[in-house]
Amino acid sequence: MRTTYMAKPQDIQRKWYVVDATGKPLGRLASRVASILRGKHKPIYTPHLDTGDFVIVVNAEKVVLTGDKKQKKIWYHHTMYPGGLKAIPYGKLLATKPEKVIEMAVKGMLQHNRLGRKMGKKLKVYRGPDHPHAAQKPEKLEI
Repeated sequence: MRTTYMAKPQDIQRKWYVVDATGKPLGRLASRVASILRGKHKPIYTPHLDTGDFVIVVNAEKVVLTGDKKQKKIWYHHTMYPGGLKAIPYGKLLATKPEKVIEMAVKGMLQHNRLGRKMGKKLKVYRGPDHPHAAQKPEKLEI
């Protein structure tokens, strides 16, 4: 009789990856990063465990939106006050908070529960080419 392999928490070994977002389309970058955060690239992938790795995204300000999404795609946010609906075009959001754009895209592709929030904490996004995680000896990952 065959049994399905289920990873145990002590079997999980985490690595660190650096992804350069320069010139990459936002959706393609986000889907690949979300897959790495979930651990789907590993043979020990188990859906109910966090088997993923840490991902550092650098040069977030140089990510690309295809088509005319910079003008037409809008991020909505409500302040929870009456009349507090805020609408910001992605072009303006990319200019002011490019880290938030990538974080929202990746977290939207993760599970929406405790496990997804735990995976989302392993994502580190930085505006420029520098990051403070050199001690972890991250590998460069090409997307």
